Amino acid sequence: MLNAIRKNGAVLAIFACASTGVVALTHYLTKDQIHHQEQAQLLSVLNQVIPHNMHDNSLYESCTLVSDPSLGTKESLPVYMATLNGQPSALAIEAIAPDGYNGAIKIIVGIEQDGTVSGTRVLSHQETPGLGDKIDLRITNWILGFSGKQLTPENQSAWKVRKDGGEFDQFTGATITPRAVVKAVKNTVQFVNENRDRILSQPRNCGGSHE
Repeated sequence: MLNAIRKNGAVLAIFACASTGVVALTHYLTKDQIHHQEQAQLLSVLNQVIPHNMHDNSLYESCTLVSDPSLGTKESLPVYMATLNGQPSALAIEAIAPDGYNGAIKIIVGIEQDGTVSGTRVLSHQETPGLGDKIDLRITNWILGFSGKQLTPENQSAWKVRKDGGEFDQFTGATITPRAVVKAVKNTVQFVNENRDRILSQPRNCGGSHE
C-alpha cells in the first residue's frame, strides 16, 4: 500500500514537472510572436487615430511617457509623437476613464498640432454587452464622433452627453459609459493643449517599460 502511494506520488511529480516544462517552453517559443502581434495591433490603432497622411515617422518608436492625474491614473502613460517632414504634426496619447460602469476604460486620442482631435479609439473595457460596449468601434461608430472636435474656452459645456446638456449622444439604458469616455477625452485634449511643448521636448523614453 505504502509503495503504491509512493509510486503514484512519483508519477504525479514527474507529470507536474513535465507539464511545467511544456508551459515554459511554449511561452519561450511564442513570446516573440505575441510581442509582434501586440505591436502590430498597436500600430494599426495608431494609424487610425493619426492617419498615414499626417506623419512620415515611426509612431511606435517616437514615444515618451507622461503622468498626470487628469489622465485618469497615477501610472505613466505613453504618448506617440507624429512628425511630417521633420515637423511635429500630432500626438497620440493613452488615457484612462476610471469611472466606467464596470471599471476603467482605456482609450487613445490622436490630437493635431492645432488641438483638433484626429481620432479616438477604445483600447480596452469591461462594459456591458449590448449597452456600454457601444463605445467599441466594432459595435457602433459612436467613438468616431470625437473626430474633428476642438476644446476651447467657449465650448467647454458642449463636452458632455446630451442628457447633461452637451452634444454627445448617450446610449439608451447606458449613460454612465459614454459620460465617462467623453469626460476622459475632454481631459486628455485639455492636458495636451496645456502641455504640448513640454511633451514634444521630452526624450523618447518609453523603452522596455512600454514593451
